Amino acid sequence: MSEPNCFSWNIIIRALTESDENDETNEPLEALLLFTEMLSDGTVLPNKFTFPSVLKACATGKVLEGGQVHGLAVKFGFDKDEFVASNLVRMYIMCGAMEKAQFLLNKMMAEFENGGKLVKDRRRIEGNIVLCNVMIDGYARVGDLAAARELFDKMSQRSVISCNVMISGYAQNGYFIEAIEMFRLMQIGEVRPNYVTLVSVLPAISRIGALELGKWVHLYAERNEIVIDDALGSAVIDMYAKCGLCGSIEEAIQVFNKMKREGVTPSDVVYIGILSVCSHAELVEEGRLFFYHIVNGVDFEPRLEHYGYDVIWKALLGACKMKGNVEMGDRVARILMNIAPRDSGAYVTLPNAYAASGDWESVARVRLKMKMDVRKDPGCSWIELDGVVHQFLVEDESHPRAKEIHSMLQEIAEQMRLVGYKPDTSRVLLNIDDEEEKESTLHYHSERIAIPFGLINTIPRNATLDSQESPCVRGLSLFDKTDLEDLRT
Repeated sequence: MSEPNCFSWNIIIRALTESDENDETNEPLEALLLFTEMLSDGTVLPNKFTFPSVLKACATGKVLEGGQVHGLAVKFGFDKDEFVASNLVRMYIMCGAMEKAQFLLNKMMAEFENGGKLVKDRRRIEGNIVLCNVMIDGYARVGDLAAARELFDKMSQRSVISCNVMISGYAQNGYFIEAIEMFRLMQIGEVRPNYVTLVSVLPAISRIGALELGKWVHLYAERNEIVIDDALGSAVIDMYAKCGLCGSIEEAIQVFNKMKREGVTPSDVVYIGILSVCSHAELVEEGRLFFYHIVNGVDFEPRLEHYGYDVIWKALLGACKMKGNVEMGDRVARILMNIAPRDSGAYVTLPNAYAASGDWESVARVRLKMKMDVRKDPGCSWIELDGVVHQFLVEDESHPRAKEIHSMLQEIAEQMRLVGYKPDTSRVLLNIDDEEEKESTLHYHSERIAIPFGLINTIPRNATLDSQESPCVRGLSLFDKTDLEDLRT
C-alpha cells in the first residue's frame, strides 16, 4: 500500500501479535518494530485499537519496552480506555511487575469511581470488572491465591470471567476443594457456568474423585448444548477415568465415541486419556483398538507419551519393589529421575524397596535427596457424601467427628485382624524393630480416616473415595458390601 491508514497498521500489528506460537513469524519484536516504524513515519498516528495489540506483544515477549508504550498511551490519551487499561495491567503482570500492576489498578479504579457525569455508571462498573479480572488472573498466575480471593471478594459485581479465573487459579495451584467451593458459590449466585467454567472445574473434580459432581457437570453441558469439543471432552474423559468406578469407565468411552460421531477430531491429549481409561479398567481389546488408531495416524502422528514411556518405567520400578530386586530397582529409579526429575513417584517407591530389604542407609540417602530436590504433598484423601466433599490428611484430628471416626477405624481394624488380614509394614520407612509399632504408623493414613467417616455417615455404596495412597485401602477388599454394612450394625 502506498499510503496505509491506521486500520492497515493495526491489522498487521495484530496479526504479528496473534499468529500461531509455532509460526516462525510469531516474534513480539516484529510487532514492536512495526509500531516503531508507524510512529517514525508520522503520517498516521496510533489510535485506541493500536495499543492493546502492542501491549500484548510486550506482555508475550516480557520486554522492558512496555513502560515506554505505557507512556505513549498516556501521551495520546488512551490510557483510560478500558481495553487499553486492562492490557496495561496484564502487560505488567506478564512482565512480573506485580507492584506496578497493583498500583495501576488502584489508580484506574479510583478514576472510574470518581468519573461522575463524565463516565456512565454501566461503563464504570464494566471497566472495574475487566481490570479486577486481569489482576485476579495475575495473582493466580504467580500463586498468590489469597490476594486473588481478597480482590475477588471486594468486587461489588462479578462476571462469569471473574469466577472462571478464580476456579482455574485454585485448580492449577492445587487448591481443589476451594475450586469446587467457588464453583458452588457461582451456582448459588446469578452467574451461570459456561464452557470455560466446566473446563476449569473438571480437573479439580477429577483430582478429588467427586464423581456425582462430575456427572452433574457433564449433564449440565449436554442440557445447555455446550459443545463437548477436544478440550472439554478431554476433561470429561479424564474425570470419569480418575473417579475409577466401572460405570464411569463406560461413560468415558461413550464420551469419546460421541465426540467422534459428532465430527470432533480427538487430539493426542484425548487419546492419552482414553488409553489411561482402558489401562485402569483392563480393557485390553478396546485399548488395542484405540492404540491402532494412534499407530496408524488416524487423527495425528503418535508421540512418545502414547507408548507409555514413563509409565512403563514406573511399572517396572513397582515390579522391582514387589519382587525385592533392589539392584534393578535402583537402576530404573535413576532413569525415572532423569526423565521426570520433579516427579516424586520414584523417590517414594525406591525407599520402599530399600526398606523391605533392610537397607536403611539407602532409605535415608534417597529421602534426603528428595527433601532437597523434590516437593511431595502430604498424603491427602477426599470422600464425597451427599454432594459435599470432605478432606482428610495423614493423622488428621481436625474433623468435628474425629472421635467417632477413630472409634470406627479401631472397629474395622479389629474385624480385619479376625479374618486374617496383616498390614504390609514394608511401606514403613522408619527403622523400627517392633512390628506393632510399625503397624501403628500405618493406622492413620488419610484414606483410613476417610473410609470410617463414610461408614458412619452413609451406606458405603453411595460414597466415592479418592486417595493418593490407595494401596493402604487394599485390606478393605477382604470385605464385601455386606461385610461393610455389618460393621455399622
